Amino acid sequence: MATPGAKIKFREPQIEMAHGAGGKASRRLVEGLFAPLLFGAAPGPLGDAAQVQINGTRIAMTTDSFVVKPLRFPGGSIGELAINGTVNDLAVSGARAEAIVVTYVLEAGLSTVILEAEVRAMAAAADKAGVRIAGGDTKVVEHGKADLMYITTAGVGRFIPNVSISPDSVRSGDKVLLSGPIGDHGVTILLARGELDLEAEIQSDSRSVLPLVEAVVQAVGPAVHWMRDPTRGGVATSLNELARDCGCAVALFEEQIPLRDAVRGACELLGLDPLHIANEGQFLAVVSADQADAALAALRAAPGGGEARIIGEIREQPPACVFVTTTYGGARMVDMLVGDPLPRIC
Repeated sequence: MATPGAKIKFREPQIEMAHGAGGKASRRLVEGLFAPLLFGAAPGPLGDAAQVQINGTRIAMTTDSFVVKPLRFPGGSIGELAINGTVNDLAVSGARAEAIVVTYVLEAGLSTVILEAEVRAMAAAADKAGVRIAGGDTKVVEHGKADLMYITTAGVGRFIPNVSISPDSVRSGDKVLLSGPIGDHGVTILLARGELDLEAEIQSDSRSVLPLVEAVVQAVGPAVHWMRDPTRGGVATSLNELARDCGCAVALFEEQIPLRDAVRGACELLGLDPLHIANEGQFLAVVSADQADAALAALRAAPGGGEARIIGEIREQPPACVFVTTTYGGARMVDMLVGDPLPRIC
C-alpha cells in the first residue's frame, strides 16, 4: 500500500545516469525512495514482475521503458527489444506473457520511415513470441528531447503451473544455470555507436527466452527455485541481488561461464568485466542439485539453448556475496555494477 507520508532514506541531491544503470545506484533509488513511498516500508525482494490477485485469480504484471541508442543495431532494434524485454521479465517470473500495451514517446522531426520500421519490428516480435499487443498511447516531444524515440511497455501474464519463483526457495547446494554466452548485447550497443575504433563480428542476443524457460519448467518443475534475465548490470548484479535476498553465497566457476572471444577481447581492451555487461536474450536459473543435470539437458535440447551451462552453485558462506573461482585456483569477489559504463543500452 502506498504511504505518501513515509520517511525516505534516499538523500542524493540529484538523479544521475548511474541511477538508471541497474547497479548499486539504481538499488539505492528504488529502495530508498520509490519502495517506501509506493509499496510501504517493507516491500520484500524486488523481482522482474509483480504478482497481483484479482478476484481470486493470480496474474503477473510488469512494465519497462526502452531508451536504447542507436535505435537499430546488429541483431535487433528498439521495437523488437521492447517486446522481448517485456516477455522475458514475465517469463523469468514464471509467467507466460498474454498481452502488452505500448507507449511511444516520439521526437518531433522523427522520420516516418524509422517509426514504421520499429512498429513493424514490434509486430513481428510479438507474433513470434505469441503475445498480443492490446493497446497503446503516443506522445510527441520537442525536437532534441527524446533521442528520436522512447518506448514504454506494460505486460500481463498467466503463471506457469508447477513453478514458484522466490529467493526464499534457494538453498545451499542448488546449482546456477545460464542459458548462453554473456555480454553480447552490451558490447554490440557499445560498438554500434561508432565511438570506439574497434571491429568485431558480434550482434545482440535479443530474443524471447520463454521457450527456454518453458523447457526447463516442463523438465524439472518445482525444482526451479529462482530465475532472472540479467539485463542492466549483467550477471553480477542479478546474482548479487539474489545473494542479498536469500542470505547465501553464490560461487561462480570462471571456466564454465560462456563468453564469445569478441566480447572477451572488447572487455579486456576497455577494462570492463563481462559479468557487468547487459544481456537481452539470456537468463539465469537456480535449480535444486538433484535436478540440475536434467534442467541443463532440457535447456540444451531447446532451440537456442545449445550453449547453456551450469556456471556455479549456492553456498552457505560467506553470506550474501558473489565470488568467482578462477582457473588458477584463486577467487575474487564480484560486486554489483557501480557507475554507468554503458548508458542507453535497453
